[in-house]
Amino acid sequence: MSSPSVFLSGPQYVLGEIASHHTETPDLQARAGELGVPYAPELWGWGHVHRSHKSLEDLAVEAGKATLRAAGVDPSSVDALVLCCTSFPGGPDSHGSFVRTISEGLGTRETDFLGITLDRCTNLLAGLRVAEAFVAAGMHRRVLVITTDRVTVESERLAKFALFSDGAAGVLVSDTDGEYEIVASAAAHELKDLDWSNQISPDLSRRVNTQLMKRASIGIDQVDILMHANIFEAIVVMKELQAGFSAAQLYTDNIARVGHCFAADPIINLTDLAAAGRLRDNGHYLLAASVPGVRYGVLLRKQTR
Repeated sequence: MSSPSVFLSGPQYVLGEIASHHTETPDLQARAGELGVPYAPELWGWGHVHRSHKSLEDLAVEAGKATLRAAGVDPSSVDALVLCCTSFPGGPDSHGSFVRTISEGLGTRETDFLGITLDRCTNLLAGLRVAEAFVAAGMHRRVLVITTDRVTVESERLAKFALFSDGAAGVLVSDTDGEYEIVASAAAHELKDLDWSNQISPDLSRRVNTQLMKRASIGIDQVDILMHANIFEAIVVMKELQAGFSAAQLYTDNIARVGHCFAADPIINLTDLAAAGRLRDNGHYLLAASVPGVRYGVLLRKQTR
């Protein structure tokens, strides 16, 4: 018995409203030295940084509304809201108001909600897998997935693997025909490597690829474009080539244009490539992200419109 089809629609994002060149970031060279990162902007693909004075809630509402508009869906028809964030503000005493502010801002007052945070910059793809499971099981028909993040300590905008931007992104997962069919999703982890001192593992990527390609009955060479995280260009290219992708399958333009917007990168890249007319009907597009010890992948097939 085949599983019911699940679809993804309306991918949208918002970036921090203050865009500046990386050279305008205070003490960037000194910070690189502290981290042991060679100050080599061209090698890493440093370009622009997007900062925001908006709250996480405001960014989430803006991205979520854009997604609902793009998907042509009334907020009242959304069954569940999956909120993803690297670090939800406050604690149990403030999380209720956090959810209320976002739900009221979106118009999803009666919608079930769930929060995802432990997967770090793979949170959005973890949330997508949850939404996919909800819909496939018949628990919910329409699930809005939103990720929202911003740097809270400006001196930490540069990490050893990325230059961070603030922003949010959203997608709608449903049981009705959408822009993309979710063909397969997969995850892999290695507990001993979860600490940030470890590197991103191409072995975990290969394990995820094996699961995805088996379920989709295609070869990795049939993936049109990989929508990966916008971390340092030299790192992402090396790791994804080691995972079995070709250079032609990678999309690195947004590393300099956008920076690393936490978990939102795969959706940012999907949205931009779609807007540029670079996605073909029936083409396969892989949303993927890695952090030390974790890899997620969601394989999409673009529907014929």
